[in-house]
Amino acid sequence: MHREVNLTKRVQTPQGMRYCAVVLSANGRVKPDVVLVNDKPERHTEGAYYIEWHDNGKRIRLSVGKDAADASAMRLRKETELNNGDASVPENGANGHRSVAASVADYLEETTLTKKPKTLAAYTTALSYFTESCHKLNLEDVDRMDLLKFCAFLRDEKEQAPRSVYNKFENLMTFLKANGIRGLVSKNDWPRYTEEEPEMYEAEELGNLFAVCDAEERLWYEFFLMTGMREQEVMYCYWSDVNFAASTVRVSHKPDRGWTPKAYKEREIPIPAKLTKSLKAWRAKADKTCSLVFPTTGCNPKLNFLDDLKAVAERAKLDPENFWLHKFRATFATRCLWAGVDLRTVQQWLGHSDIESTMRYLKPSRSQQVRAKVNEIFA
Repeated sequence: MHREVNLTKRVQTPQGMRYCAVVLSANGRVKPDVVLVNDKPERHTEGAYYIEWHDNGKRIRLSVGKDAADASAMRLRKETELNNGDASVPENGANGHRSVAASVADYLEETTLTKKPKTLAAYTTALSYFTESCHKLNLEDVDRMDLLKFCAFLRDEKEQAPRSVYNKFENLMTFLKANGIRGLVSKNDWPRYTEEEPEMYEAEELGNLFAVCDAEERLWYEFFLMTGMREQEVMYCYWSDVNFAASTVRVSHKPDRGWTPKAYKEREIPIPAKLTKSLKAWRAKADKTCSLVFPTTGCNPKLNFLDDLKAVAERAKLDPENFWLHKFRATFATRCLWAGVDLRTVQQWLGHSDIESTMRYLKPSRSQQVRAKVNEIFA
């Protein structure tokens, strides 16, 4: 008897969270985020897709992520798995086998409990792509060719950039290692990508940008530039993190907002007197009931620093494509190193877990003094 696998999406309805049937387009593909609620199609971007089937009269549900195409592929794969001659799919450990699908589900469930949402999303995408590209039923059967095919699948079918291919391959290898599977590939089998040199802003660029900023915009981007903080670190910066007397700013855990610094590392960064002065003036005008340094309406974190930056660049008749937030961080790091601050100290200020990450910002100095020496050499 043919066994069917259904695809649903768990969404918020007036009756609470419900598993709702997906809607298919004329070509048979799943319409992204469209489900049937009380027999009427509705668009729901929240929630995740689930595949479900029955095994010995028991209904089994498995989360397959938020991407409609990936979820549809997982449904087809599971249906094929159930109908290829094996009446039931053994659970992990049963009969000495671990199914790929069950192992992925277990790993993602554990990741949900131990990692940040961004990390979970990265693993979910990578492992969904792997189950789409690999047709092995059992984890023990996965071999080197499956991993090489996965890289080709990402490159050719999903049209992923080399760095994205590497990141997803690395996520897959972490998953396999967690399941006790090692040594399938050699170092030469790993996908390669060109490590791009971090770009920094030139002084002239910043001068032109700040020239058209209003006072609020100028403070935003001087704060990024003079602290080297990441976007979310700025978003969740509290006034309690700013020490006006010592001219420092801290990156700290915000349990009340469910936010934790990257790598769970708090740190303190010294700031120049001019930024301290600007922050004092901003504090005097700020809403005293809001803890955030840069809030939006309702004391919520500001989410559109990047959009506003590109708008300012456009106003300054500069190319918005050349402006992004992490470039301030790269500029901060490079300028600190040029000024003679030692690597370990800059590593601490940036919140890097390893010195190699900080060393990427070791660029040759382009100061006038260096230029004069070059001219002397070839005079």
